[in-house]
Amino acid sequence: MLVMLQLSATLFNKPVLSLRTGAEIARVISPLINPDNLKIEGLYCKDRFSNKMLLLVPQDIRELLTKGYIVNDHDSLSEPDDLVRLKDIINLRFELVGKQVVTEAKQKVGKINDYAVETDSMYIQKLYAGQSILRSFTGGNLSIDRSQVREVTDTRVVIDDLAMRSPATAPAAIA
Repeated sequence: MLVMLQLSATLFNKPVLSLRTGAEIARVISPLINPDNLKIEGLYCKDRFSNKMLLLVPQDIRELLTKGYIVNDHDSLSEPDDLVRLKDIINLRFELVGKQVVTEAKQKVGKINDYAVETDSMYIQKLYAGQSILRSFTGGNLSIDRSQVREVTDTRVVIDDLAMRSPATAPAAIA
């Protein structure tokens, strides 16, 4: 089975297309992320007809194409208040991008500037942290696998200390 990872930027500002009418019914604006398991529980969409913010839950997405999200029809979009199961997550207003990343030993790593989503399950698989200007000259962005994440709070993401190990170097060439 092929796992498809997509960067967050490729998931947003895309149309939601109705399979029934073939027309755009909304535009995806931002994710609804569950901080407990780093899963995208829904996508906030701006309704084309009423300009309201509605939610599209992943179960209602028939297919994700480069051109947009395919759904059965406009009924696939829900008012946030109608999704009782997601009420607590909606009320959190959790944003992942911009969160500080620290190790379990409290060492600052950087801030989340992007993430990659496995599109079949909508779980965030990779986090990308931008480091300070000084560190970015030597290390650039840090890629963090979801298995390294220990805790996600309102203000930070705590990762394993082993993520801070220096990268492995290639063995010297034998002459």
